[in-house]
Amino acid sequence: MEDGRVRTLRVAPEGSTAENHAFDITPARLITGLITERGVTEASQAALAAIYPEKVEGQP
Repeated sequence: MEDGRVRTLRVAPEGSTAENHAFDITPARLITGLITERGVTEASQAALAAIYPEKVEGQP
């Protein structure tokens, strides 16, 4: 965080046995794209909402 705070967040579902000891901690401002199971997309909220519409709040 820019203000020096450290935050912990879960990147896998509760109870998952997934591990990634080489997790990338690149600052968000340097990330321009994301590789997902649904393809490559721009690293923006709008682009992610377009490929994961079921995850957008308020959508049926």
